[in-house]
Amino acid sequence: MEQRSSSLIQKVWNYAHVLKDDGLAFMDYTEQITYLLFLKMAWEQRGKGLSEIPSRYSWGTLRSLDDASCLHRYHQGLRKLSEFSGLIGLIFAKPQSKINDPAKLRLLIQMIDGEEWSRLDLDVKGDVYEGLLARNADDVRGGAGQYFTPRPVTRAIVEVMRPNLGMKICDPACGTGGFLLAAFEYLQAKALTARQRTHLRNNALSGTDLVPNVARLCAMNLFLRGIGSDPKRPPISIRDSLAKKSDPADMVLTNPPFGKKSSFTIVGADGKPQADKLSYARPDFWVTTRNKQLNFVQHVYSMLKELGRAAIVVPDNVLFEGGAGEQIRRNLLRRCNVHTLLRLPTGIWYSPSVKANVLFFDKAQHSATSMWVYDLRSNQNFSLRQRPIVSADLADFVKSYSPDDLTLRKETDRFRQFEYSEVLQRDKANLDIQWHISAERGQTTSSAELMREILRDLDEARAEFAIAELEVSRKK
Repeated sequence: MEQRSSSLIQKVWNYAHVLKDDGLAFMDYTEQITYLLFLKMAWEQRGKGLSEIPSRYSWGTLRSLDDASCLHRYHQGLRKLSEFSGLIGLIFAKPQSKINDPAKLRLLIQMIDGEEWSRLDLDVKGDVYEGLLARNADDVRGGAGQYFTPRPVTRAIVEVMRPNLGMKICDPACGTGGFLLAAFEYLQAKALTARQRTHLRNNALSGTDLVPNVARLCAMNLFLRGIGSDPKRPPISIRDSLAKKSDPADMVLTNPPFGKKSSFTIVGADGKPQADKLSYARPDFWVTTRNKQLNFVQHVYSMLKELGRAAIVVPDNVLFEGGAGEQIRRNLLRRCNVHTLLRLPTGIWYSPSVKANVLFFDKAQHSATSMWVYDLRSNQNFSLRQRPIVSADLADFVKSYSPDDLTLRKETDRFRQFEYSEVLQRDKANLDIQWHISAERGQTTSSAELMREILRDLDEARAEFAIAELEVSRKK
């Protein structure tokens, strides 16, 4: 499977270079290729009810036309499909065809037409987009990589969260839909009746994202799996989640983007750029702050129903930052059952120095008296190419979490229990809890590995310094 996946990534990377030669930026040529891939996959699945693409704009028609007619029909089709309601309209919202050479369009169609994309398993399709990111390091450092959570991580989170049929599951920073798709896969096998399947496909999942290009990928992913087929109730919306309180949800699974400001220009409903807000004065928030991750923690709490459950990926600073951070942590600990913290390793993200965690909590006055911390960071070395994280790396966490009964948890070298009274007495209610873990059997920490860790920290410090310098220069 890995060899097959690598082959496809290389193939699509070759498609990308066809357009990159025209001077298009990474997200631009990714968008153009995804339009064509979507039309091809929708054509392949036309016998499964995915017949919303009119015949004159379908893949079968495009590939049958001569070069000039094909280019004209493709441009026309993008405009017409943008007028549709539901997911189709979102997928083709405000389309800009940047393919103006008929020969280039023909070459891309021939390349894509040679593969039966719908026969591929869900992982391989996802690998295409993630593979493009991994091969485009400059754009990744520019922010594109923050919208992708490693699939082994999303699957492990869904596995321990154990969503139920009938739940309303939401991701207020959905990116390309990783959490929503993982929840759908988990529940699909459990939906035995027609009513359950209808609810799962049309009512169970919803997501929001700020960036149109990313939300488009999410909409494509959902549509091609038959999710959100009701045009009156599209499951994905493009807006600022933090701007107002969301509809209540039974479960929230999310990885909000890191950083105080968006890496992309935000486009409003009128097509004009909007400023990305620095702070949100909401009456349902405990505190007003410019820290976007702290705002997302408050937002997730506010959108949960009573007894609702959440898993949210947060950077390290959310665990120890003073001021607003301390107030939010103390409120969360007093108002919720904050029962689990997963310390994720570095090297699993597109920015290798990112240090992140998953915070698990239930919206209920906690009956538990302790919080459990699982350290998957110490003595671990991952990288996207040489040592990517896989599901087996999270198997012990899933087992230790004891999702069927949290009272059966047991302490191990990596899984420790901390009393609430102890946590609340820590300076600033600091949740950045660490302890010494000896090197595991067969695993050593070499000087080279230590040097790589130091270099990653230096890279992170340099990046933060550059951002601070930029802010100072803007104020001047």
